[in-house]
Amino acid sequence: MPFYEHVYLARQDLAPAQVEGLTEAFTKIVTDHEGKVAGTEYWGLRNLAYRIRKNRKAHYVLLNLEAPPAAVQELERQIALNEDVIRYQTIRVDALEAGPSAMMKKSDRAERGERGDRGPRGERGDRGGDRRGREEGGW
Repeated sequence: MPFYEHVYLARQDLAPAQVEGLTEAFTKIVTDHEGKVAGTEYWGLRNLAYRIRKNRKAHYVLLNLEAPPAAVQELERQIALNEDVIRYQTIRVDALEAGPSAMMKKSDRAERGERGDRGPRGERGDRGGDRRGREEGGW
């Protein structure tokens, strides 16, 4: 069976519990059509790049699917009918990721205070410059 990554965006005014209910309903659609949901990730309430149907934020959810094309087609049909989902995208992939997605790794780094390749921030010390002039009434 082919593998898919499916991401959907739910309206910002939904509670996380309601988003979880949507995910369970979509999982049931896939399993009823002889597919399997290998994993789900809730990425949280995030800002959108632009407003979509008067929403500035959305709940992001990723579903890793192992399903026949008919199951994915039915899932997309049901999602298109759902008013709580503002956008969705399904991509066929060669293999599913074993660990957390890049979005989850990114949020884990932010929580731990890591800065990627830049390393830890050093002491700032006395920065001098024109700030001293402003404090003394120079500007």
